[in-house]
Amino acid sequence: MKHVKSRMDESILVCVYYGLNGERLIRRGHKLATLLDCPLYVLTVDAKPIDAFDAEKSGYIEHWQQLTNELEVEEFIIRDNERLPIHKVITEVAMQHNITQIIVGQSAQSRWEEITKGSFLNVLLREIPFVDFHIVAVKRPTEDESFDIYEKGVRAYLIRDNEEYKVAFTCPKFASIEGIFFKEIGTDFDNGIFKFTYERKMNELDIVEGVVTNPHVIPVECRPSLTR
Repeated sequence: MKHVKSRMDESILVCVYYGLNGERLIRRGHKLATLLDCPLYVLTVDAKPIDAFDAEKSGYIEHWQQLTNELEVEEFIIRDNERLPIHKVITEVAMQHNITQIIVGQSAQSRWEEITKGSFLNVLLREIPFVDFHIVAVKRPTEDESFDIYEKGVRAYLIRDNEEYKVAFTCPKFASIEGIFFKEIGTDFDNGIFKFTYERKMNELDIVEGVVTNPHVIPVECRPSLTR
C-alpha cells in the first residue's frame, strides 16, 4: 500500500499471534484495506526479546515479514520484550497510527483469545472508543483455510535425495533449504506442508510421507544439490 490514502478517516490494524491463522488475518485486513484504499498495519506482541524466540516463533515472524512486504503493508510492528498489557499496546499503537478498525483472531491456543472476553474488550472500547473491532473466529477449513488441520510448525530442512526432495528435521551438512514443517493432525506419517521463503516470497510444498509431491514449485535457483 504505502501511498497517500484516499480516505483520511480510515486506517486498519491487524493483530496477530503465533499460528497458521495469522496469514489469514493479514490477508483479510489487506482485502479490507484495498477496498477502502487506506493504510494497513500489522501488530504482534511478545514478552520475550526477539532474539530469544524459538524456531517456531521465529518462523512465523519471518513469514509475516515476507508477507507484509509482498502485500505492501504500511508497517509490520513487532513489540518484543514488551512489559505492557496487550490492551495497552493495542491502544498505544492505535492512537499513534490513527487506527479506526482493528482485526483480531479468536484461537483456542492464542493469547489473543482474551480479547473475546467481555471485560477485556470493554477496556479497549473505553480507551479507544473510535475503533471498530472485527473478532474473526477460527473456522473449519475451506479450500483456502486449512490452518486448523495442522500441528504447530517445527523447524525443518528440504534436501535432495536422488530425484526426490525430502524433509529432514536435523540440520544437514550439505546444501538444504531451511523452513517450517506443519504436520497434519492425526497421522503417524510426515504428511503436511513445508513453507520457506526465497527472494521475499513465501513458498509452500505439499509433503506426503516426508517427500515433496509438487517439486515443480521449488524455485530452480534455490534447489538443493544431491545428498550423495
